[in-house]
Amino acid sequence: MTILVTGGAGFIGGNFVLDWLAAHDETVVNLDKLTYAGNLQTLASLRDNPRHVFVQGDIGDRELVTRLLAQYQPRAVLNFAAESHVDRSIHGPGDFIHTNVLGTFNLLESVRAYWSELPAEQKQAFRFLHVSTDEVYGTLSPADPPFAEDNRYEPNSPYSASKAASDHLVRAWHHTYGLPVLTTNCSNNYGPYHFPEKLIPLVILNALAGKPLPIYGDGQQVRDWLYVKDHCSAIRRVLEAGQPGETYNVGGWNEKANLDVVRTLCALLDELRPRADGQPYASQITYVQDRPGHDRRYAIDARKLQRELGWTPAETFDSGIRKTVQWYLDNEAWVAGVTSGSYRDWLSQQYGA
Repeated sequence: MTILVTGGAGFIGGNFVLDWLAAHDETVVNLDKLTYAGNLQTLASLRDNPRHVFVQGDIGDRELVTRLLAQYQPRAVLNFAAESHVDRSIHGPGDFIHTNVLGTFNLLESVRAYWSELPAEQKQAFRFLHVSTDEVYGTLSPADPPFAEDNRYEPNSPYSASKAASDHLVRAWHHTYGLPVLTTNCSNNYGPYHFPEKLIPLVILNALAGKPLPIYGDGQQVRDWLYVKDHCSAIRRVLEAGQPGETYNVGGWNEKANLDVVRTLCALLDELRPRADGQPYASQITYVQDRPGHDRRYAIDARKLQRELGWTPAETFDSGIRKTVQWYLDNEAWVAGVTSGSYRDWLSQQYGA
């Protein structure tokens, strides 16, 4: 049997593909456009694995997606493909509309056509799992309860608005056409293979390079932090037992202010890789102007996922963040490839494309 994963060379998708192939005998067809954050070096260990079929392409390319669906007959499609960086969405929202809205629409249409022609038993068993974000719910005040699945959508950035639109499309394709969809809305992920534009890898790499550690505003923006391997296990569980048409929030139960996260990273680096001059890494913290429309707090109520599907995260923030820092210290070749840009040469080197 086969599953089709879109965006499987990105941060979350790449971790999912690695974990899936380590635990399952099922083949993964991995479709990724390989934009700037798609990194085949993340999947280097799968180069000779016959159960990993990599295809470079766009989820909006209906001809390509239709051909892949017909050729590999997947029992499920998992959509990780997305533009995902808020700062980039502020400076260039067009790419986010193209990929997250139009791309999801075209993918849904390709999948609907494939699903509608399946034999009855396969049609009933098929699933389309759409991976989304807690940012679609907007922002919380300090006293508000965490986001639940029935919270109203109030996206505040071009990124979150584009993801909200894609969520609505997925919901509509279920209610209108009967496509058996599952949606997951996750909190902030962190862990191995994270592209260093996001807070945690950026701070780790800037600290080691002796650069400033930029903190937006007062650094008191609160996020719920979810170790990426826990997120992947949640997605596997939702795919296995989730009810079609349902949404499941995935969180780590780890609310932390950005400044506290940075200070934790500095303390771990002081322990694991001390500065040559003996000074603490926290001395590199630098406050910068806050970004426009910066949401103050996100928090996820993941009790539905625990109650209905029995999932809970395996990592605490303390255990997950230590593993993350250690991974970056132990994988200098991957880091060097990303920071130098040479990771973009991986495709031509390995695939001749």
